[in-house]
Amino acid sequence: MKFDFDRVIDLRNTHSAKWDRMEAGTVWRGKEAPVKSTGSTEALDAIPMWVADMDFNVPPPVTAALQAEVDRSVFGYYDTNQSWREAACAWLERRHGWSPDPDWLSTTPGVVSAIGLILQALSEPGDEVMVFSPAYHAFRYIIEANDRVLRNVPMIVEQGRSRIDMQALADMLTPRGKVVILCSPHNPGGRVWEVDEIRAVAEFCRENDLYLISDEIHCDLVYPEARHVPTALAAPGVMDRLITCVSATKSFNLAGAHVSAAVISNPEIKKKVDARMGASGLMSQNRFGMIATEAAWRGGDAWLDALIPYLQANRDHFASRIARAVPGSRAMHLEATYLGWVDFTGTGLEMEDYMERITQRARIGVSPGPQFGTGGEKWMRFNFAMRRALLDEALDRLETAFSDLG
Repeated sequence: MKFDFDRVIDLRNTHSAKWDRMEAGTVWRGKEAPVKSTGSTEALDAIPMWVADMDFNVPPPVTAALQAEVDRSVFGYYDTNQSWREAACAWLERRHGWSPDPDWLSTTPGVVSAIGLILQALSEPGDEVMVFSPAYHAFRYIIEANDRVLRNVPMIVEQGRSRIDMQALADMLTPRGKVVILCSPHNPGGRVWEVDEIRAVAEFCRENDLYLISDEIHCDLVYPEARHVPTALAAPGVMDRLITCVSATKSFNLAGAHVSAAVISNPEIKKKVDARMGASGLMSQNRFGMIATEAAWRGGDAWLDALIPYLQANRDHFASRIARAVPGSRAMHLEATYLGWVDFTGTGLEMEDYMERITQRARIGVSPGPQFGTGGEKWMRFNFAMRRALLDEALDRLETAFSDLG
Protein backbone atom coordinates (compact mmCIF):
# COMPACT_ATOMS: atom_id res chain seq x y z
CA MET A 1 0.00 0.00 0.00
CA LYS A 2 1.29 3.48 -0.91
CA PHE A 3 0.74 6.59 1.18
CA ASP A 4 1.01 10.15 -0.11
CA PHE A 5 3.06 12.18 2.36
CA ASP A 6 3.53 14.87 -0.30
CA ARG A 7 -0.17 15.65 -0.47
CA VAL A 8 -1.04 19.33 0.02
CA ILE A 9 -3.42 19.63 2.98
CA ASP A 10 -4.59 23.12 3.94
CA LEU A 11 -4.78 23.15 7.73
CA ARG A 12 -5.50 26.85 8.16
CA ASN A 13 -8.77 27.69 9.91
CA THR A 14 -9.25 24.07 11.04
CA HIS A 15 -8.75 24.66 14.78
CA SER A 16 -5.14 23.56 14.29
CA ALA A 17 -2.97 24.91 17.11
CA LYS A 18 0.05 24.48 14.88
CA TRP A 19 -1.33 26.54 12.00
CA ASP A 20 -4.07 28.76 13.39
CA ARG A 21 -2.03 30.50 16.05
CA MET A 22 -0.10 31.95 13.15
CA GLU A 23 -3.18 32.39 10.99
CA ALA A 24 -4.82 34.57 13.63
CA GLY A 25 -2.63 37.56 12.80
CA THR A 26 0.43 36.31 14.65
CA VAL A 27 3.93 35.10 13.91
CA TRP A 28 5.15 32.72 16.57
CA ARG A 29 8.34 33.81 18.33
CA GLY A 30 8.39 30.74 20.54
CA LYS A 31 7.80 32.58 23.81
CA GLU A 32 4.99 31.83 26.22
CA ALA A 33 2.50 33.40 23.82
CA PRO A 34 2.46 34.54 20.21
CA VAL A 35 3.06 38.20 19.42
CA LYS A 36 1.36 40.38 16.86
CA SER A 37 2.94 40.41 13.44
CA THR A 38 3.55 43.61 11.51
CA GLY A 39 0.86 42.69 9.02
CA SER A 40 -1.72 40.02 8.31
CA THR A 41 0.02 38.80 5.16
CA GLU A 42 3.02 37.74 7.25
CA ALA A 43 0.83 35.47 9.30
CA LEU A 44 -1.04 34.09 6.33
CA ASP A 45 2.10 32.74 4.67
CA ALA A 46 4.02 31.81 7.81
CA ILE A 47 5.31 28.23 8.03
CA PRO A 48 4.83 26.54 11.42
CA MET A 49 7.74 24.32 12.46
CA TRP A 50 7.17 24.50 16.18
CA VAL A 51 4.58 22.26 17.89
CA ALA A 52 5.13 18.51 17.58
CA ASP A 53 2.44 17.23 15.28
CA MET A 54 2.63 16.28 11.61
CA ASP A 55 0.96 17.63 8.49
CA PHE A 56 0.11 14.15 7.15
CA ASN A 57 -3.16 12.23 6.88
CA VAL A 58 -3.59 9.58 9.56
CA PRO A 59 -3.52 5.85 8.68
CA PRO A 60 -6.57 4.69 6.68
CA PRO A 61 -7.72 2.24 9.41
CA VAL A 62 -8.07 5.20 11.77
CA THR A 63 -10.19 7.15 9.32
CA ALA A 64 -12.33 4.05 8.65
CA ALA A 65 -12.90 3.42 12.36
CA LEU A 66 -13.90 7.03 13.00
CA GLN A 67 -16.13 7.08 9.92
CA ALA A 68 -17.93 3.96 11.13
CA GLU A 69 -18.54 5.68 14.45
CA VAL A 70 -19.87 8.80 12.72
CA ASP A 71 -22.15 6.69 10.55
CA ARG A 72 -23.53 4.98 13.67
CA SER A 73 -24.27 8.48 14.98
CA VAL A 74 -24.59 7.60 18.66
CA PHE A 75 -21.86 9.14 20.81
CA GLY A 76 -22.53 8.03 24.36
CA TYR A 77 -20.09 7.38 27.16
CA TYR A 78 -17.18 5.11 26.27
CA ASP A 79 -16.69 2.06 28.48
CA THR A 80 -15.06 -1.38 28.61
CA ASN A 81 -11.57 -0.45 27.44
CA GLN A 82 -10.22 -4.01 27.56
CA SER A 83 -9.82 -4.22 23.77
CA TRP A 84 -7.94 -0.88 23.79
CA ARG A 85 -5.52 -2.12 26.46
CA GLU A 86 -5.02 -5.39 24.59
CA ALA A 87 -4.32 -3.49 21.36
CA ALA A 88 -1.71 -1.34 23.12
CA CYS A 89 0.04 -4.37 24.60
CA ALA A 90 -0.04 -6.23 21.28
CA TRP A 91 1.56 -3.21 19.59
CA LEU A 92 4.31 -2.98 22.21
CA GLU A 93 5.04 -6.68 21.81
CA ARG A 94 4.96 -6.56 18.01
CA ARG A 95 7.10 -3.46 17.62
CA HIS A 96 9.33 -3.48 20.70
CA GLY A 97 9.36 -7.00 22.11
CA TRP A 98 7.71 -5.95 25.37
CA SER A 99 4.66 -7.84 26.61
CA PRO A 100 3.07 -5.95 29.49
CA ASP A 101 -0.06 -7.31 31.11
CA PRO A 102 -3.12 -5.36 29.89
CA ASP A 103 -4.15 -5.02 33.53
CA TRP A 104 -1.06 -2.85 34.12
CA LEU A 105 -2.44 -0.10 31.87
CA SER A 106 -4.22 2.96 33.19
CA THR A 107 -5.83 5.12 30.52
CA THR A 108 -4.74 8.74 30.88
CA PRO A 109 -5.63 11.96 29.02
CA GLY A 110 -2.21 12.46 27.43
CA VAL A 111 1.34 11.88 28.67
CA VAL A 112 1.80 15.34 30.21
CA SER A 113 -1.47 14.99 32.12
CA ALA A 114 -0.38 11.51 33.19
CA ILE A 115 2.88 12.88 34.60
CA GLY A 116 0.94 15.47 36.58
CA LEU A 117 -1.32 12.78 38.05
CA ILE A 118 1.68 10.57 38.85
CA LEU A 119 3.42 13.43 40.65
CA GLN A 120 0.28 14.07 42.69
CA ALA A 121 0.04 10.39 43.58
CA LEU A 122 3.68 9.73 44.47
CA SER A 123 5.15 12.99 45.77
CA GLU A 124 4.34 16.05 47.85
CA PRO A 125 4.50 19.79 47.14
CA GLY A 126 8.11 20.90 47.45
CA ASP A 127 9.51 17.52 46.39
CA GLU A 128 12.11 17.61 43.61
CA VAL A 129 11.77 16.10 40.15
CA MET A 130 14.89 15.58 38.06
CA VAL A 131 14.92 15.76 34.27
CA PHE A 132 17.80 15.49 31.82
CA SER A 133 18.24 18.89 30.26
CA PRO A 134 17.62 20.31 27.71
CA ALA A 135 14.25 18.60 28.07
CA TYR A 136 10.72 18.84 26.70
CA HIS A 137 9.39 22.14 28.03
CA ALA A 138 6.04 20.69 29.14
CA PHE A 139 7.89 18.79 31.85
CA ARG A 140 8.78 22.10 33.47
CA TYR A 141 5.22 23.34 33.18
CA ILE A 142 3.56 20.28 34.74
CA ILE A 143 6.17 19.96 37.50
CA GLU A 144 5.86 23.59 38.56
CA ALA A 145 2.07 23.65 38.15
CA ASN A 146 1.92 20.88 40.73
CA ASP A 147 4.13 22.82 43.17
CA ARG A 148 7.04 20.43 42.74
CA VAL A 149 10.59 21.65 42.17
CA LEU A 150 12.23 21.10 38.79
CA ARG A 151 15.88 20.06 38.92
CA ASN A 152 17.53 20.28 35.49
CA VAL A 153 20.33 17.71 35.18
CA PRO A 154 22.55 18.99 32.34
CA MET A 155 23.56 16.47 29.72
CA ILE A 156 26.91 16.31 27.98
CA VAL A 157 27.22 16.77 24.20
CA GLU A 158 29.94 14.52 22.82
CA GLN A 159 30.68 13.93 19.14
CA GLY A 160 27.44 15.60 18.15
CA ARG A 161 25.09 13.63 20.43
CA SER A 162 23.76 14.02 23.94
CA ARG A 163 24.88 11.79 26.80
CA ILE A 164 23.48 11.44 30.31
CA ASP A 165 25.89 12.69 32.97
CA MET A 166 25.44 10.32 35.91
CA GLN A 167 27.75 12.37 38.11
CA ALA A 168 25.63 15.46 37.49
CA LEU A 169 22.56 13.42 38.45
CA ALA A 170 24.22 12.32 41.68
CA ASP A 171 25.32 15.88 42.46
CA MET A 172 21.77 17.13 41.89
CA LEU A 173 20.17 14.74 44.36
CA THR A 174 18.99 16.19 47.69
CA PRO A 175 16.82 14.73 50.47
CA ARG A 176 13.77 16.23 48.68
CA GLY A 177 14.48 14.26 45.50
CA LYS A 178 11.52 12.01 44.69
CA VAL A 179 11.16 11.41 40.95
CA VAL A 180 13.34 11.11 37.85
CA ILE A 181 11.80 11.61 34.40
CA LEU A 182 13.56 9.85 31.53
CA CYS A 183 12.42 10.94 28.06
CA SER A 184 13.14 7.87 25.93
CA PRO A 185 13.74 8.61 23.06
CA HIS A 186 14.76 12.08 24.12
CA ASN A 187 13.06 15.31 23.11
CA PRO A 188 14.81 17.45 21.97
CA GLY A 189 17.95 15.95 20.46
CA GLY A 190 16.47 12.66 19.31
CA ARG A 191 18.73 10.37 21.35
CA VAL A 192 17.77 6.71 21.55
CA TRP A 193 19.34 5.60 24.82
CA GLU A 194 21.57 2.56 24.96
CA VAL A 195 20.61 -0.23 27.35
CA ASP A 196 23.57 0.56 29.61
CA GLU A 197 22.48 4.20 29.88
CA ILE A 198 18.94 3.24 30.85
CA ARG A 199 20.21 0.71 33.37
CA ALA A 200 22.47 3.30 34.99
CA VAL A 201 19.55 5.68 35.53
CA ALA A 202 17.32 2.87 36.76
CA GLU A 203 19.93 1.62 39.21
CA PHE A 204 20.41 5.16 40.53
CA CYS A 205 16.67 5.35 41.17
CA ARG A 206 16.65 1.98 42.92
CA GLU A 207 19.62 2.85 45.13
CA ASN A 208 18.16 6.22 46.11
CA ASP A 209 14.51 5.19 46.51
CA LEU A 210 13.30 7.36 43.62
CA TYR A 211 10.37 6.78 41.30
CA LEU A 212 11.23 6.58 37.60
CA ILE A 213 8.85 7.89 34.95
CA SER A 214 9.85 6.74 31.46
CA ASP A 215 8.17 8.91 28.81
CA GLU A 216 8.28 6.72 25.70
CA ILE A 217 5.83 8.64 23.52
CA HIS A 218 8.36 8.86 20.65
CA CYS A 219 9.32 5.17 20.80
CA ASP A 220 7.85 4.30 17.39
CA LEU A 221 9.56 7.19 15.56
CA VAL A 222 13.04 5.65 15.52
CA TYR A 223 15.31 5.58 12.47
CA PRO A 224 16.89 2.35 11.19
CA GLU A 225 20.35 3.00 12.66
CA ALA A 226 18.96 2.82 16.22
CA ARG A 227 16.65 0.58 18.25
CA HIS A 228 14.40 1.65 21.09
CA VAL A 229 14.52 -0.61 24.13
CA PRO A 230 11.70 -0.02 26.64
CA THR A 231 12.97 0.81 30.11
CA ALA A 232 10.97 -2.15 31.43
CA LEU A 233 13.12 -4.49 29.31
CA ALA A 234 16.42 -2.69 29.76
CA ALA A 235 16.10 -2.55 33.56
CA PRO A 236 13.55 -5.09 34.84
CA GLY A 237 14.96 -4.71 38.34
CA VAL A 238 13.32 -1.29 38.62
CA MET A 239 9.79 -2.39 37.75
CA ASP A 240 8.63 -1.91 41.34
CA ARG A 241 9.17 1.85 41.00
CA LEU A 242 8.74 2.34 37.21
CA ILE A 243 5.87 4.05 35.40
CA THR A 244 6.09 3.92 31.60
CA CYS A 245 4.01 6.40 29.59
CA VAL A 246 3.10 5.43 26.02
CA SER A 247 0.68 6.68 23.40
CA ALA A 248 -0.29 6.26 19.77
CA THR A 249 -0.73 10.00 19.36
CA LYS A 250 2.78 11.02 18.26
CA SER A 251 3.33 7.93 16.10
CA PHE A 252 0.14 8.34 14.06
CA ASN A 253 -0.48 12.11 14.13
CA LEU A 254 -3.33 11.86 16.63
CA ALA A 255 -2.25 14.49 19.15
CA GLY A 256 -5.77 15.89 19.32
CA ALA A 257 -7.04 12.55 20.67
CA HIS A 258 -5.51 13.28 24.09
CA VAL A 259 -5.25 9.61 25.04
CA SER A 260 -2.29 7.74 26.52
CA ALA A 261 -1.48 4.88 28.84
CA ALA A 262 0.51 4.67 32.05
CA VAL A 263 1.94 1.16 32.31
CA ILE A 264 2.42 0.28 35.99
CA SER A 265 3.25 -3.25 37.17
CA ASN A 266 3.39 -2.34 40.88
CA PRO A 267 -0.23 -2.67 42.12
CA GLU A 268 0.29 -0.22 44.98
CA ILE A 269 1.58 2.50 42.65
CA LYS A 270 -1.20 1.79 40.15
CA LYS A 271 -3.80 2.06 42.91
CA LYS A 272 -2.45 5.48 43.91
CA VAL A 273 -2.36 6.78 40.32
CA ASP A 274 -5.86 5.47 39.59
CA ALA A 275 -7.08 7.16 42.78
CA ARG A 276 -5.78 10.50 41.51
CA MET A 277 -7.55 9.85 38.20
CA GLY A 278 -10.79 9.22 40.06
CA ALA A 279 -10.37 12.30 42.24
CA SER A 280 -9.94 14.38 39.09
CA GLY A 281 -13.02 12.92 37.40
CA LEU A 282 -10.93 11.31 34.65
CA MET A 283 -12.06 7.69 34.77
CA SER A 284 -14.23 8.06 31.65
CA GLN A 285 -12.36 8.34 28.35
CA ASN A 286 -12.96 10.28 25.16
CA ARG A 287 -14.80 7.94 22.79
CA PHE A 288 -13.21 9.22 19.58
CA GLY A 289 -9.69 9.27 20.98
CA MET A 290 -9.99 5.69 22.22
CA ILE A 291 -11.40 4.45 18.91
CA ALA A 292 -8.75 6.28 16.88
CA THR A 293 -5.78 5.08 18.91
CA GLU A 294 -6.99 1.48 19.08
CA ALA A 295 -7.43 1.45 15.31
CA ALA A 296 -3.91 2.86 14.88
CA TRP A 297 -2.35 0.21 17.11
CA ARG A 298 -4.27 -2.56 15.35
CA GLY A 299 -3.82 -1.46 11.75
CA GLY A 300 -1.18 1.26 11.51
CA ASP A 301 1.93 -0.85 10.84
CA ALA A 302 2.11 -0.35 7.08
CA TRP A 303 1.54 3.40 7.35
CA LEU A 304 4.25 3.79 10.00
CA ASP A 305 6.66 1.61 8.01
CA ALA A 306 6.17 3.98 5.06
CA LEU A 307 6.39 7.12 7.20
CA ILE A 308 9.78 6.41 8.78
CA PRO A 309 11.77 6.46 5.48
CA TYR A 310 9.99 9.68 4.47
CA LEU A 311 10.88 11.33 7.78
CA GLN A 312 14.42 9.98 7.53
CA ALA A 313 14.84 11.62 4.11
CA ASN A 314 13.42 14.86 5.53
CA ARG A 315 15.81 14.62 8.49
CA ASP A 316 18.86 14.23 6.27
CA HIS A 317 17.70 16.88 3.82
CA PHE A 318 17.00 19.36 6.62
CA ALA A 319 20.37 18.80 8.30
CA SER A 320 22.28 19.19 5.04
CA ARG A 321 20.45 22.26 3.81
CA ILE A 322 20.28 24.21 7.07
CA ALA A 323 24.06 23.98 7.42
CA ARG A 324 24.32 25.78 4.07
CA ALA A 325 21.35 28.09 4.57
CA VAL A 326 22.56 29.32 7.99
CA PRO A 327 26.38 29.38 7.98
CA GLY A 328 27.71 28.32 11.37
CA SER A 329 24.61 26.35 12.38
CA ARG A 330 24.70 22.61 13.07
CA ALA A 331 21.83 20.14 13.37
CA MET A 332 22.28 17.36 15.91
CA HIS A 333 22.01 13.93 14.29
CA LEU A 334 18.62 12.54 15.26
CA GLU A 335 18.18 8.85 15.99
CA ALA A 336 14.45 9.39 16.59
CA THR A 337 11.63 11.98 16.36
CA TYR A 338 10.93 14.51 13.61
CA LEU A 339 12.18 17.47 15.64
CA GLY A 340 15.39 18.96 14.29
CA TRP A 341 17.62 20.31 17.08
CA VAL A 342 19.90 23.01 15.71
CA ASP A 343 22.86 24.74 17.37
CA PHE A 344 23.24 28.40 16.37
CA THR A 345 26.39 29.05 18.42
CA GLY A 346 28.64 29.04 15.36
CA THR A 347 26.70 31.82 13.65
CA GLY A 348 28.21 34.37 16.03
CA LEU A 349 24.77 35.99 16.35
CA GLU A 350 22.86 36.85 19.49
CA MET A 351 19.57 35.04 20.01
CA GLU A 352 17.49 38.16 19.39
CA ASP A 353 19.17 38.52 15.99
CA TYR A 354 18.69 34.99 14.71
CA MET A 355 15.17 34.76 16.15
CA GLU A 356 14.24 37.95 14.29
CA ARG A 357 15.64 36.51 11.08
CA ILE A 358 13.77 33.22 11.52
CA THR A 359 10.40 34.49 12.70
CA GLN A 360 10.13 37.90 11.02
CA ARG A 361 12.22 37.74 7.87
CA ALA A 362 11.72 34.04 7.03
CA ARG A 363 8.27 33.93 8.70
CA ILE A 364 8.87 30.53 10.28
CA GLY A 365 7.54 29.47 13.67
CA VAL A 366 10.08 27.56 15.77
CA SER A 367 10.56 26.39 19.35
CA PRO A 368 13.45 28.35 20.90
CA GLY A 369 16.05 26.36 22.80
CA PRO A 370 15.92 28.29 26.09
CA GLN A 371 12.42 26.99 26.82
CA PHE A 372 13.95 23.49 27.00
CA GLY A 373 16.12 24.53 29.94
CA THR A 374 19.81 24.26 30.73
CA GLY A 375 21.87 23.46 27.65
CA GLY A 376 19.38 24.80 25.14
CA GLU A 377 20.42 28.45 25.26
CA LYS A 378 21.84 28.63 21.72
CA TRP A 379 19.60 26.03 20.10
CA MET A 380 16.34 26.01 18.12
CA ARG A 381 13.91 23.14 17.50
CA PHE A 382 12.38 22.73 14.02
CA ASN A 383 9.55 20.30 13.19
CA PHE A 384 10.23 18.84 9.73
CA ALA A 385 7.23 16.46 9.61
CA MET A 386 5.82 18.15 6.52
CA ARG A 387 5.70 17.61 2.79
CA ARG A 388 9.11 17.96 1.16
CA ALA A 389 8.14 20.95 -0.99
CA LEU A 390 7.09 22.98 2.06
CA LEU A 391 10.28 21.99 3.88
CA ASP A 392 12.28 23.28 0.93
CA GLU A 393 10.33 26.53 0.95
CA ALA A 394 11.17 27.00 4.62
CA LEU A 395 14.85 26.32 3.96
CA ASP A 396 14.82 28.73 1.00
CA ARG A 397 13.45 31.43 3.30
CA LEU A 398 16.14 30.73 5.89
CA GLU A 399 18.81 30.95 3.23
CA THR A 400 17.55 34.39 2.22
CA ALA A 401 17.22 35.57 5.81
CA PHE A 402 20.83 34.62 6.61
CA SER A 403 22.36 35.39 3.19
CA ASP A 404 24.66 38.07 4.56
CA LEU A 405 26.54 35.46 6.65
CA GLY A 406 27.76 33.52 3.64
